[in-house]
Amino acid sequence: MILRNAWYVAAWSSEVQPEKLLSRTLLNVPVVLWRDTSGAVNAFEDRCCHRGAPLSSGRLEGDNLRCMYHGLLFDTSGRCVEIPGQDRIPPQAKVSTFPIVEKHKWIWIWMGDAELADVSKIPDTHWLDDPQWRSLEGYTYYTTSYLFIADNLLDLAHLPYVHPSTLGGDEAYAACVPQVQKLENGVRVTRWGEGINPAPFVQKIKNYPGKVDRWNIYDFLLPSIFLMDSGMQPVGNGAKEGNRVDAAEFRSTQALTPETENSTHYFFSQPHNFAIEDPKVTEAIHQEVVKAFQEDSDIIHAQDRMLKLAPDFKMISIGADAALSYFRWLVSNAYKAEQAAKNPVKVQEV
Repeated sequence: MILRNAWYVAAWSSEVQPEKLLSRTLLNVPVVLWRDTSGAVNAFEDRCCHRGAPLSSGRLEGDNLRCMYHGLLFDTSGRCVEIPGQDRIPPQAKVSTFPIVEKHKWIWIWMGDAELADVSKIPDTHWLDDPQWRSLEGYTYYTTSYLFIADNLLDLAHLPYVHPSTLGGDEAYAACVPQVQKLENGVRVTRWGEGINPAPFVQKIKNYPGKVDRWNIYDFLLPSIFLMDSGMQPVGNGAKEGNRVDAAEFRSTQALTPETENSTHYFFSQPHNFAIEDPKVTEAIHQEVVKAFQEDSDIIHAQDRMLKLAPDFKMISIGADAALSYFRWLVSNAYKAEQAAKNPVKVQEV
């Protein structure tokens, strides 16, 4: 179930360089991303309307893109403006384009009905370039459905078991019962661990001498955007009441973009607001997150292999599945609504 009428992250801004073409399959569609002479990002279907050759193998000529199979030239609207050896250009000689918004280091793309592309629905990710926060850009690739990764993010009880030496640590955190709040376009999960051992990755940079209060408060929004306020601080300083004292605070910002039904682009960053003048701290945090996400990748791909060996396997639900069950319900409902809108039932007049 891949939703099309939604904003997805297509790339980091840094991935689309001037005078270069970036090819990436998104939602089963080959896409080529490029910047025109003003620096604006354009997105074409990566398939020439003439013979289907990839435009990502083409050549940029100012504000135009030339297919290097038979030389058709396209402007930023996707319209063919030149066919070598031919004066008349057929009106159907054009390629599909997609709405693009570049904001806070991410390039957002809308691949559904362009008339529904409401820019106000792009989530706030200002921590990615806010001067009060520091982070590095991350990307990884999965050969699984994005929904398996979403399941993983929606149940952080896995942290002590999948990430014992990185993000996890104290197994008491898995027993902390989260509060799940249903949102119209997603789910909000609040998990507190009070008086527990600090996570190993934080100990490497903060080295708390005793127990801490730890929090993970996050929204998982349609189609697949994860935004989390997380952190920890010495126990007993009123973190739960909003008093953050000597805290290690983070704003994890993650986006899952399906490549196909069985492969996913995963964009992530872990902004922090302490020791922001020390790039070694930022690098250390990033490397720990990269290591942890590899641990996630290992278990999710292992799960995927097991499920493919038993197509009729029925998962059972436990209490910790409340958030992921609701999110899957949201995806299913949104997908059904999209399909119904694309193929409306025609009522015959009597």
